[in-house]
Amino acid sequence: MSWIPFKIGQPKKQIVPKTVERDFEREYGKLQQLEDQTKKLQKDMKKSTDADLAMSKSAVKISSDLLSNPLCEQEPSFLEMVTAFDTAMKRMDSFNQEKVNQIQKTVIEPLKKFSSVFPSLNMAVKRREQTLQDYKRLQSKVEKYEEKERTGPVLAKLHQAREELRPVREDFEAKNKQLLEEMPKFYSSRIDYFKPSFEALVRAQVVYYTEMHKIFGELTAQIDRPGLSDEQRQRDNDAKLSELRALSIVADD
Repeated sequence: MSWIPFKIGQPKKQIVPKTVERDFEREYGKLQQLEDQTKKLQKDMKKSTDADLAMSKSAVKISSDLLSNPLCEQEPSFLEMVTAFDTAMKRMDSFNQEKVNQIQKTVIEPLKKFSSVFPSLNMAVKRREQTLQDYKRLQSKVEKYEEKERTGPVLAKLHQAREELRPVREDFEAKNKQLLEEMPKFYSSRIDYFKPSFEALVRAQVVYYTEMHKIFGELTAQIDRPGLSDEQRQRDNDAKLSELRALSIVADD
């Protein structure tokens, strides 16, 4: 989000001190960055949960396909292993769905609600800018009459111009003061707002991975052959593959 001041004739008088304008730009710039980062975080969290769901759904699809595969039809021991794997994948998918639902409720939705505040903030800044332009325009008008010869008609127009300027100046000063006071408060509140969501995210992950450790620990106990290292398993697979390649129907021509 950004704003570009309107191009108008500038009054000779410095109506907003440069230090005040720098303070305003600094505070508003911090909120612009916060808005951008909040939107990015919300989008990244959505991508992460979508990827999590896709992963567990794919695992369930693989285990389901294995169960219907001819590999399992006439081999009871292998069917038992695949059935245990399928059960584990479905349990994983269920816990994963619970985790994603929790993250949606405690992280993504709060991020979305936080982002919804920025349009009102941007509108307040826009109204302040519009009032500032009116202030500058009327100040220029006052200065124009102040520079003229003090005749009756000129003095009357000067008085009228000052009367027009006064409520606009007061309105701008009120808007400017409010924003300068509240923008830092809004920015500082982000920690208290996001901290519970971060804690909920960590808790959801801890619960999920605790359950995954339990599920895959039980699955390993059901299907694993104890005492075999990964290297031994690889050698066994290579030996079986060599036996298959020795068959005449797969021999090279």
